[in-house]
Amino acid sequence: MDERRKFSRILFATNAHLQQGVAQWETTILDLSLNGALVEEPQNFIHSGDAITLSFILPESDIEIRMETELVHQKNAQLGLKCNFIDVDSISHLKRMVELNLGDASLLNRELMLFIEKHNITD
Repeated sequence: MDERRKFSRILFATNAHLQQGVAQWETTILDLSLNGALVEEPQNFIHSGDAITLSFILPESDIEIRMETELVHQKNAQLGLKCNFIDVDSISHLKRMVELNLGDASLLNRELMLFIEKHNITD
């Protein structure tokens, strides 16, 4: 099974910021999951192979979600980003967003357990 399909995606269009080393780009998120995001490929985007930090502010709030990602695919003017690291506050807010959009707590709990397992998170 393709790893991307283990996590439910939610449609979520909002402005976001990508940073890779000293390079920075503005983009738009197209969808999100607990394990990453699909974003529009910014103009002049050049992938150096380094980690890419994705950050965005939740609409109508001052809450910023940040995750360190890696580029897993680049096609059709879109970038598929896989989450490699996310802080506790960001994952808490992202979990709540997914929960509100999925409407299925059991599915969300399964995905959260998979996320914890994949990222070797311990208490």
